[in-house]
Amino acid sequence: MERGTTGPKVEVATPAIFNGEAGKVEGFVTACRLYLRMKMREATVEEQVFWVLSHVQGGSADIWKENVLEELESGEMEYETAEELLTTLKKEFGGREEESVKAAELRKLEQGGRTMEKFVQEFKQAARGSRYEGRPLVEEFKRGMNGGIRRKLMKVENLLTSIENWYRRVMVLDRNWRESRREEERLRKKEVGETEPATTIGVAEEATIASAGDNRACSNGRSGENKCGSGEGIRSRSRAEYGGTS
Repeated sequence: MERGTTGPKVEVATPAIFNGEAGKVEGFVTACRLYLRMKMREATVEEQVFWVLSHVQGGSADIWKENVLEELESGEMEYETAEELLTTLKKEFGGREEESVKAAELRKLEQGGRTMEKFVQEFKQAARGSRYEGRPLVEEFKRGMNGGIRRKLMKVENLLTSIENWYRRVMVLDRNWRESRREEERLRKKEVGETEPATTIGVAEEATIASAGDNRACSNGRSGENKCGSGEGIRSRSRAEYGGTS
């Protein structure tokens, strides 16, 4: 069965126009690779190369593109794959400046209200190309995570050394902590619901009940004997007891 003859059509976003900014070169190259793989696998190398160049516009990127086009037209340069062009572009606009941008992003990244899974993914993205590795990378990761989880990890008997081990351990701790909080909240709500009184009797209802009791007492008296006084007396007493006015 041929590839692509069955199944849903996959939509792939085209890359944003690249204008030569060092901080955007990594994302541009990644987006181009994905689109070429998913949508232009059958295209010729020339078509792929010119497609990539069509998304390079503005700023210092314009001059670089003009030079590449001149070299291609004169035969001075020939790319065997589109990947060669992307590698050249990344070296041209990335380099040390991109590393500085990535390192700055890494140093200011903090977990905050994110889940640990999301923080780890953002940290990995910032770390890629920052030249941070080994112990310095672990220290930046520890600095960025929330203090509660960091303190728990400090109590572990065998301190972690690999950044991948840190990623796995903190995600487990974060999931357990969030699950514990949800369970505590559920139990708290349950306890509050059980301790609340079933009904609340208001002042007006108490007056009504008292009046009804007096009426029953009167009805039980001997014929002709007024044990409870007149109705006006009852109403006056009720107003006096509950602060009402005539």
